Amino acid sequence: MIPSPIQAAESSPPLDEATRARGRRLAVTSHPAGMTFWVVNTEHLPTLLLVSLGASEFQIGLQGAFLPALQLLQLPTLRTIARVRKRTILLLGQVAALIGALPLLFLDPLLSFEQATVRVIALTSFALVAAGLNIGNTVWFPMLRSYVESDRIGQFFALIRSSWHFALIIYFLAAQQWLAYNPGRFGPLFAAAWLLGLLRVALIARMPERSERTEGKIRVREAFARVRTDSKLQRYLAGVTLCGAIRASTLPFVIVMMRREIGFSDSHILIATLANYAGGLASLYLWGRIADRIGSAPVFRMTALGLAGLLLLLTQIDSNSPENLALLLFFFFGFAALTAGFGLADTRVLFQLSPPEAPARTLVISGVITNGLRAMAPIAVGIFFDQTLGESENRLEIYHGFFAGMAVLQALSFLPLRGFTRTGS
Repeated sequence: MIPSPIQAAESSPPLDEATRARGRRLAVTSHPAGMTFWVVNTEHLPTLLLVSLGASEFQIGLQGAFLPALQLLQLPTLRTIARVRKRTILLLGQVAALIGALPLLFLDPLLSFEQATVRVIALTSFALVAAGLNIGNTVWFPMLRSYVESDRIGQFFALIRSSWHFALIIYFLAAQQWLAYNPGRFGPLFAAAWLLGLLRVALIARMPERSERTEGKIRVREAFARVRTDSKLQRYLAGVTLCGAIRASTLPFVIVMMRREIGFSDSHILIATLANYAGGLASLYLWGRIADRIGSAPVFRMTALGLAGLLLLLTQIDSNSPENLALLLFFFFGFAALTAGFGLADTRVLFQLSPPEAPARTLVISGVITNGLRAMAPIAVGIFFDQTLGESENRLEIYHGFFAGMAVLQALSFLPLRGFTRTGS
């Protein structure tokens, strides 16, 4: 009799302690290079580039939607886990992202073309990078799940995320200095990140895995069935989707407001980016210990309310004065610190809801649902700004009203997550 996918996955024994330790070392070692490539091609720098190219708010929102929207590619990729090694999928996704990023290495000569043409090339490249990263990321969390014990999830992810936050601080320190002396020259910054992405390929090539290959098929509908029947998973998805949508639709437009409406320079914005990653680095270890000790629900509540307060702070920014720059640095530092706590509590709950013998179904379907819905938010916000800013005599008031509304939603985001205590998750 052919075993079901879940039965077959259960027959694969857990990794021994030495192999799990090797997996943790390789994960921590490779992640700074991988996440530098990831962030540089998906977050603040693309927004800054598009603003410099005269992109509309809709185009900026569209770029922000690429990464979450293209997580839909993980559904067909999930099927391949029954036949293909996870490490192979991880490598293929990283290589595909590197190929997609190649045009960004030639931004300087491309700037001789019309801005509209360069915007299309850049947006296409960002979309291809997001596609490759999502394909590879299908198996990243399932691989990590086999390396870590349930009672140390928070501390493990605090370590792995601290490492790449530190790497990004170094990268953006160098990037800030580069743009201060070479305004508008983004090509070398993307080239440096591309080389780090290539380095990751070498580092992840030896990562171990707990196999989920089966003689049967991994069916996507089985994963969706888990969501329909698991009330805890439904509450988890509701809370983290709302919080993720707020973050995805807020941070890009903070940068747009700073650059386009208030008049901060590219260099100032990269200083704010540095504050962002400094906030994560400074808080991750502490949040990891807190989440493992008291459970996720109190962390969700503290961070959601704190993030709401920081979003309200944005309504006070109205000029590029040194005082307002200081407030913005405080916002980015605090927002990253609180988001780090929310993210660790999020990952802790998700790992505990995922069976260790076959985690891919739960992890992938959760990511697809949350990010698929999250992808709609920056597009909708971009359309909103396109329609309202042109009709307003005070464009800054539109931004302030938007951030106030996001603050209210952020304060409510922890409500579905109240039950995930230390013993209730």
